[in-house]
Amino acid sequence: MNYNQFCPISKAAEILGERWNILILREVLMGGRRFNTLQRGLGDISPALLTKRLKQLEEQNMIIRRRIPGQKGFEYFPSEACEALMPVLFALGEWGIIWAKNTILDQDFDAELLMLYLERSIDREKIKGQETVIKFRFTDLSEQRDWWLVVKPETSEVCLKDPGRDVDVYFNCTVRTLSDIWMGDRSYRDALREGDLMMDGDPVLIRTVSTWLRSGIFANSPREAVSAA
Repeated sequence: MNYNQFCPISKAAEILGERWNILILREVLMGGRRFNTLQRGLGDISPALLTKRLKQLEEQNMIIRRRIPGQKGFEYFPSEACEALMPVLFALGEWGIIWAKNTILDQDFDAELLMLYLERSIDREKIKGQETVIKFRFTDLSEQRDWWLVVKPETSEVCLKDPGRDVDVYFNCTVRTLSDIWMGDRSYRDALREGDLMMDGDPVLIRTVSTWLRSGIFANSPREAVSAA
């Protein structure tokens, strides 16, 4: 896509305006490194199109591709230009919270994307022990209602099947309820009090849930437009 204009906005749009590119860069900046991880965060993109977009972004000096030692695959890292985009994407997200939130549909609340974000949001230093298993049951789903998150000191991993270990904490709610909590639109306390969230298990983990399962980066962003004086 080429607008054939020297305006810097048009040149930036030639890179960022291509479908999926902003979301791919979002995932790379959020720590996604491998192809499968990037695809998890993007949802409906086909492997062929993701491959094409990654190649384009590498050619545009937005990402850096490195072969995984001893393996066939590659890892993807943000370039300096990509890292400089972080405050721009954050500002775009804050704009979306205020001005585009009314466009969110029920089908936009995706359990797989939410679980990826929760996996990234675990503060492992706040959870003691060698392993903690968290089970999520989403009451609004007819398929794949149960998800597990296995937390160890060095990693957190989402499981689609029962890992066969004792569960330390149970979450029972809708995808939207937990999405709203993660986004900062609701608190754990309010959701529990209003009956939209039920938790069971280790009382210490339940009491301190907001410290080890952190909210997203937009949790403290303004929810209403501030008019200029």
